[in-house]
Amino acid sequence: MAPGTPPPAVQGFAPGAGPSSGPSSGLGTGPSTGSGAARPGAVPLEPLPAAVPAALASYYGQRLAWQPCDDGFECTAFKVPLDYDHPADGELTLAAARAPAVPAGSGPASAAGERLGSLLLNPGGPGGSAIEYLEAAAGSYDAGVRARYDLVGVDPRGVGRSSPVTCLTGERMDAYTAADITPDDQAETDALVAADREFAEGCRQRAGAVLGHLGTVEAARDMDVLRALLGDERLNYVGKSYGTFLGATYAGLFPGRVGRLVLDGAMDPSLDALSGNRTQAGGFETAWAAFAKDCVKREDCPLGGTEQEAGERLAALFRTIDAQPLPTTDGDRRLTESQATTGVIQAMYADFLWPRLRTALADARAGDGSGLLKLSDSYYERGSDGSYPNLMFANMAVNCLDLPAPFTGPEAVRQAVPDFERTSPRFGRDMAWMALTCTYWPVRATGAARTVRAAGAAPIVVIGTTRDPATPYAWAQSLAGQLESGRLLTYDGDGHTAYGRHNACVDGAVNRYLLAGEAPEQGKRCSR
Repeated sequence: MAPGTPPPAVQGFAPGAGPSSGPSSGLGTGPSTGSGAARPGAVPLEPLPAAVPAALASYYGQRLAWQPCDDGFECTAFKVPLDYDHPADGELTLAAARAPAVPAGSGPASAAGERLGSLLLNPGGPGGSAIEYLEAAAGSYDAGVRARYDLVGVDPRGVGRSSPVTCLTGERMDAYTAADITPDDQAETDALVAADREFAEGCRQRAGAVLGHLGTVEAARDMDVLRALLGDERLNYVGKSYGTFLGATYAGLFPGRVGRLVLDGAMDPSLDALSGNRTQAGGFETAWAAFAKDCVKREDCPLGGTEQEAGERLAALFRTIDAQPLPTTDGDRRLTESQATTGVIQAMYADFLWPRLRTALADARAGDGSGLLKLSDSYYERGSDGSYPNLMFANMAVNCLDLPAPFTGPEAVRQAVPDFERTSPRFGRDMAWMALTCTYWPVRATGAARTVRAAGAAPIVVIGTTRDPATPYAWAQSLAGQLESGRLLTYDGDGHTAYGRHNACVDGAVNRYLLAGEAPEQGKRCSR
């Protein structure tokens, strides 16, 4: 995994692996009534005034011009201010797409009913394209939901088609993803710092002033502009992973404009960056334990016959690769330890990737790193031509603005490593060092850890999966407890997010909420 790149969930989005290919794209066990508590030190997110400021009236008064695009979808663009506090200082163009509601008469009888407006979708990241997600996932949404909502995706500022930021060439991004993130001596530490600095400097040079205005609060305000342009009095929204942070931020800023919000794979906005990275490491440890427990029961498991042996063999494999990167079938590219770790982490997002991981680990133990490299590449959405989308560039830009950097430098990381390793023996060291990039970010953070109460908002459904690797279950408990109207829906299962992953209990509860406004009872639990 790239130095400084937090795995999705301080990112949130599982790029390319499949968990985000349908409506769906830990820490904490046992029942919860949604009474989670925010972390000490977080301050409340205060709502904005209900009235639209006069200086923003022209943005709220735009007219959307929808045009056919992309095989049956409709696309448009609209303007937002670069800086909401100083709207005269410039503006950005954001791109949106929609799948118009399917007429009720063309679907099953159960789909009949009056139109409910627009349903905005966000797959997470930060950095995931909501337009690409919409185009991939719209057809798999419930027929009743499709009949009564226009499904809408807007790429957040800096993402996809919305003034995207870039930082490195494909060649330099290859080097960045291969860099050693578990330095053993000063030379390796210096090389890691150099890679982090190169990434940050590349973003500064290519993004310019936009780099200071890509935070989640600004993206949430952009969503409110779009809500108004769509003609909706309230925002209806399904956000996954980081999309839950975006949705919760919207609710905190505009509680009176909350319609039907689903926050699936919830993040905890009250966590600082250090706590978030450390507890997320625990989420991946929980997911690894579930994989290992399953693996050792299978004949093709390359990791031995016990869960302890599986962990030992994985650690030994990582040490071997650290000492000597493995050849692959992708030209002269070799699998480094950081890419091997990324490949394993990628497979934690969905249990349907576990067979592929077993094969990749067996091949790696035999000296071929191709399978793990392909998993790593899918995490970054690397193209076969060596190109990268702006996913990781936007990811870092948003994360480094939303929270102050967790570390002041390498020595601070070294001091934190033991605590990370206690939380996650498998991934703790890696995740501690991954958080170093924001230390060198060229613009100061504008966000902070905040509790989100959204007083007066309509019921908000918060979904947590008990063994979610990227957004630990405890985060969903905490967010549901912070929100005055939060309703916690628990999925006792594996993988990242729950809605749209073919669990009738989860899907039924969410669809009833979206169609009839009936939020699930507090503490409802679903299982396989």
